[in-house]
Amino acid sequence: MRKLRNEELNRKSVKEFKATTKSTISIMLDNVRSMHNVGSIFRTADAFLIDKLFLTGITASPPHREIAKTALGATETVSWEYESSSLQLVDNLKNQGYEILVVEQVEGATFLNNFQPDPDRKYCLVFGHEVDGVNEEIVKKADVCLEIPQFGTKHSLNISVSAGIIIWDIIFKLDQHYR
Repeated sequence: MRKLRNEELNRKSVKEFKATTKSTISIMLDNVRSMHNVGSIFRTADAFLIDKLFLTGITASPPHREIAKTALGATETVSWEYESSSLQLVDNLKNQGYEILVVEQVEGATFLNNFQPDPDRKYCLVFGHEVDGVNEEIVKKADVCLEIPQFGTKHSLNISVSAGIIIWDIIFKLDQHYR
């Protein structure tokens, strides 16, 4: 085995990326305060051809040096928009046929390993503030609340780690990996 060189990775150009069919998944960041987390999620969204990234509330938006540091150019490829009201955005997305999947530890949460997405549905994954989580009003509007089973003492993961785990799991369950 040997490490592949960058030119061997078959990376898409920005133009090719924008023309590529995207997944049926969008992401909403509800009051995410860390710009490094925002940038990291942009990068994950690029890696898995996420349809759109919605930034709400206090979540910072590009262009910003701190976002760019972890996004590594993904702010130029991933479709995104800023909405001040996360509640209004959830209502709009539901009216557009999205199923709202809130990532949060709540009573009656569905463990990720037990969640089977429907390939004919559009999903919006909602990730919340690093300390306070997803706004309670959004939790109430969720179609499903997903939780990543954890076994240690912390029972919390960094938001960008959670996003990576959940997005990868759902993309592969939907068989939406475009190879």
